[in-house]
Amino acid sequence: MGKLKKLAGETVLYGLGSIIPRFLNFLLVRLHTDVFYPEEYGILSKILAYVAVFNVIYMFGMETAYFRYATKPGADEKRVFNLAQSAVVFISLVLSVLLILNANELADVLDISGHSNLIIWFVIIMFIDAVVAIPFARLRLQKKATQFAIGKILNVLILIGLNIYFLKVAYDPSVGIAYIVIANLVANAFYLLFFWRTLLSWRPAIDREISPAMLSYAYPIMITGLAGMTSEMFSRQTLDWWLPPNFYPGQSSKYALGIFSACYKLSVLMGLAIQAFRYAAEPFFFSNASDKQSPLLFARVNHYFVIVCCILLLAVGTNLDILKYFLGDSKYWPGLPVVPILLVGYLFQGIYYNFTVWFKLTDKTHYATIITVAGAIITIVANYVLIPIAGYMGSSWATLLCYLSMAAICYALGQKFYPIPYNIAKSLGYIVVTTLLVYIVNGLVLIDQWAATAFHLGVLLLYIMIVYFIEKKQLRPLTN
Repeated sequence: MGKLKKLAGETVLYGLGSIIPRFLNFLLVRLHTDVFYPEEYGILSKILAYVAVFNVIYMFGMETAYFRYATKPGADEKRVFNLAQSAVVFISLVLSVLLILNANELADVLDISGHSNLIIWFVIIMFIDAVVAIPFARLRLQKKATQFAIGKILNVLILIGLNIYFLKVAYDPSVGIAYIVIANLVANAFYLLFFWRTLLSWRPAIDREISPAMLSYAYPIMITGLAGMTSEMFSRQTLDWWLPPNFYPGQSSKYALGIFSACYKLSVLMGLAIQAFRYAAEPFFFSNASDKQSPLLFARVNHYFVIVCCILLLAVGTNLDILKYFLGDSKYWPGLPVVPILLVGYLFQGIYYNFTVWFKLTDKTHYATIITVAGAIITIVANYVLIPIAGYMGSSWATLLCYLSMAAICYALGQKFYPIPYNIAKSLGYIVVTTLLVYIVNGLVLIDQWAATAFHLGVLLLYIMIVYFIEKKQLRPLTN
């Protein structure tokens, strides 16, 4: 069980490099919502949704392909790094040129005519993200979590500093949301300095056998990410399309999109933990693939992952009365009921990522396409049906249905090709009980904030004690 302790330790280290920066970035939500009205914030959210989708195409799934081929017996890691980096740079460069040449037309499509400069800046940001993706993956493979964390934290400190300066010191309403884009561009440019040695040592390369094999392995991963990102972002975009006029009296669809996007950021607290876990888990899964006990090991990893996420679900879900102040103006608070639903959705997204280990280790990545396309279809249909009925609450339920379905499909297929003894009943029991507890606690309204916070903390501590009592027999080996 030393492997589980090592994985937990690496997750904490990667958490410093992902949770802390993204949490600090999360604090910018208050600054943004204080400066921008929901309509403006909705426009920014709309653009960022498209950026997130294009980011997946830029990467082309080569991070996972790099892990797979660099950890094969007898592999030349440096050679694989050069091949993966070459593929990413070539793909992202071609896409960037095409997008920049069509910046004016894209601005018209996104309803920001006259602001093609925003498109160009975002394209440069995406290109930089792609260029440094494989170097960051290399740090993960080499277990250099501290260096990984330093790079991420410095980037977000630059971003925060620029946001504060632009929006609090030098703010000009005529520039508006462009300040946020400029801040991101400058902060991302820092990565080029951070990886200057790695980038200068990279040698463009192509291998007639390995390169096609890596691309063949990677493209289903890319489609998986693309469909997954579409599922995640589509709920936000469809509010602008399918929300009936005057659904929220006197407010536009962009107003609803702004509120939903701001409240969505609170659920990202679950996403931060999942991302930190993924950074550590992906190389962990590949490096332990040859172990005969790996199925049992992977099952235990998922079990403890669910428990930790349930604790986080309870901690966030029962303290929205405090967390809402991170959103700034109270005009954003009506969207808070979406948060518990989205938290559970993110939890199932994390479970799905754990379940994907079977097709990554068996090189059956084409199944990723089937699963994520199914998830995207469920997202589209659920949003189409639920938004006219429930507004942004419908979008949150669509997100949950998507990730729950993807996890279920992936589990069913995985048990056929690479059986892993997951304790599904116990995991679902934790999720259901925790979710019900969130709603029960939130239904008990205490006027005094100090009393309410103390009560919520007491419930959380009692929950952790009960979980420890249930799991202590299994936890003991981890401490040996």
